[in-house]
Amino acid sequence: MSEPKVSFAIPCYNERDNLEALLERLEAEADRLGLDYEIVITDDCSTDGSWELLCRLLETHPRLVIQRLNRNSGESAASFAAIRAARGEIIVTMDADLQNDPRDLEKFLAAIEHADCVCGTRKQTRKEGDSWIKHVISRAANWVRSRVLDDPISDAGCTYRAFRRECLQNIPFFKGVHRFLPILIHMQGYRVVEVPVANRPRLGGKSKYGIFDRFDAIIDMLAVRWMKRRMIRFSVAEQKRASAPLPSG
Repeated sequence: MSEPKVSFAIPCYNERDNLEALLERLEAEADRLGLDYEIVITDDCSTDGSWELLCRLLETHPRLVIQRLNRNSGESAASFAAIRAARGEIIVTMDADLQNDPRDLEKFLAAIEHADCVCGTRKQTRKEGDSWIKHVISRAANWVRSRVLDDPISDAGCTYRAFRRECLQNIPFFKGVHRFLPILIHMQGYRVVEVPVANRPRLGGKSKYGIFDRFDAIIDMLAVRWMKRRMIRFSVAEQKRASAPLPSG
């Protein structure tokens, strides 16, 4: 089987009510754009029947690839598992809750022609899909993050992204890494840009994050700050090997 050009890598936890619509909308847009693609969904041990539904959807969605973690491990683990299973040259990550609009995909593909990683930003549209308190908290979190990490990304919480496969080769995995992929990619010298995206209201299921999840993000942010200060970027300029054959015996 030939490798697809684009892989969609999607974590899923208790999104049964959104999965069929997600696949229909994503496939419709990918087909409209004429993409050679696959959709990889990792179920993080959902308890609402999401996995059982995904198994049935395999029968009617031939581009779908599904996998299930052995235990509930969080968004970063589910997202990374999907990324590692993806075969495409370009990997697009998005949520399964329908808040990311597949119609924005064309913007990502246009931008990645001149970049290595493209991040969606909901800076102008956040009020359309989030409560006012979530909007305020996210703005404050992004402000703190940009000061602490000197990170130009305006919406680190948006996981709607596209990147070239090679960007992830040396990314360390840790719980919460999905929040910091753009800056970790940028630290390796890759080109990172942003495109504005829609922020649709959640129609089914429940949000998986609350105010107290921000405390873990603060710890992770300080760890990334340490990595940024200690990281050394290097490449091998030249390599030679002895041409004489090895002695026998």
